[in-house]
Amino acid sequence: MEKEILEFILPKELLHSFQITKVEERVDGKTGNKSIVIEMEEINQVPIGYEQTRYESKGFYPTTLIQDFPIRGKAVYLAIKRRRWRNKQDQSDIISNDYSFIAEGSKITKELSDFLKDTGRKQS
Repeated sequence: MEKEILEFILPKELLHSFQITKVEERVDGKTGNKSIVIEMEEINQVPIGYEQTRYESKGFYPTTLIQDFPIRGKAVYLAIKRRRWRNKQDQSDIISNDYSFIAEGSKITKELSDFLKDTGRKQS
């Protein structure tokens, strides 16, 4: 049930590329403020234009924590893990998804959109 509710709240564009792995409520030990943290991992699908059989998933970039709109007075954070793939033959060839398809005016927050678009398809 929890996942269905989040799929209603989060932008569907985000849910096409990422899966929700964990949702938890956290309490700040100093302030007592409550927040909701939604952990998400990029789906293991090689970027468009690359052959799945030539690349292998080599884990994730460091998790990035992005603050989203509050829900019921609680801060909401998206803990996003982007995936990277390595060419099986040329190990210096590292690729990741390009999120430039996210158009201005989408329902994704500016910070999330900037994060998803900040790296191109190919990184070395």
